[in-house]
Amino acid sequence: MVNANIRLVATPWWVNLAPLVPLGSYLVWRTRGLRFSARQLAYAAIFAVTFGVNEAAVVVYLRAAGGLLADTATQEQVLAQLPQILIATEICREGATLVMLCAVSLLAVTPGRERWALFLWMFAFWDIFYYVGVGLIIRWPPSVLMQDVLFLIPTPWIAPVWFPVLVSVLAIAAVLLANRQHSSTATE
Repeated sequence: MVNANIRLVATPWWVNLAPLVPLGSYLVWRTRGLRFSARQLAYAAIFAVTFGVNEAAVVVYLRAAGGLLADTATQEQVLAQLPQILIATEICREGATLVMLCAVSLLAVTPGRERWALFLWMFAFWDIFYYVGVGLIIRWPPSVLMQDVLFLIPTPWIAPVWFPVLVSVLAIAAVLLANRQHSSTATE
């Protein structure tokens, strides 16, 4: 049980552990490094960026369906306005998104650690460019301090916008650092 006096960034409480995923992954990868070419990382990033913009368009449609295109409407307000069928559809879409990112990782590389790294790499770019997309399309969020619904699976994850962006930046840095370490030790 989490102490009620501790102020957490995200809810549920375990979402606050998200920064440990890229940090812990880096600690595992740094001993042997990662073996990505610049081309592999670039193509994976391109896929993820375009996927993030596509996701932004979906969220704009959801906000329009809830009558909440104003830049001050929170994602929680949007969810409260949506019919249950659209929420169920959104949960299915989120699951499909994760499966797609996994499938690309499985197709692109063979060692398990590289698959995990590529999944995190794409997830990070997808997440950042989702926010870039909604920002460009509807000027949302007006501040990185605004609360957002990050996921609905298995329950709504809620945090300020800066939190998932931070986790994504950490994931990108972890992959780049572990990959660079491999490149520098391979040339020595």
